[in-house]
Amino acid sequence: MRQMKDAKTKTIIIKNFCMNWGNKILLVFLVFATGIFYLVYRSMHVNYELVSKEYYKDEIRYQEIIDASKRADELSKKIEINQMGNVIAVQLPDEMKNEKVAGVMWFYCAADEKKDRRIAMQLDEHGAQEIAKEKFLPGSYVVKFDWTSKSTRYYAEEPLTIIQ
Repeated sequence: MRQMKDAKTKTIIIKNFCMNWGNKILLVFLVFATGIFYLVYRSMHVNYELVSKEYYKDEIRYQEIIDASKRADELSKKIEINQMGNVIAVQLPDEMKNEKVAGVMWFYCAADEKKDRRIAMQLDEHGAQEIAKEKFLPGSYVVKFDWTSKSTRYYAEEPLTIIQ
């Protein structure tokens, strides 16, 4: 007897819940509203970083970088970057051998600002420098070279993928 009563209750509940057009509209609205709230929540927690905090000042000085880049392109060869064991070897063009060079290498990781590294150029007499690979996390970098030799500014960019 008890089982028959439970079966009748289930049948009544199922019969009362019909998928008419009103329920379908309500269901679509609830799914849509839930999706919108989820997107708003996710967008509020996205980490976004600018390439430079002083973007407008850097933009005004960009013509200097264009000119320095043209001068670097006129050198006998491009900058070479090689990974050998636990070091990253950087070789400047032959014109920089036995020259006093002052500058910076910026290992720029577009995906994560925390991976960026700025390293001062300390070249040997052959225009080369070795950097310990352990200073870097694995990832894709753009190495931005900005240096001065004989009061002439040079600028170059080279891609680098560090694998450990």
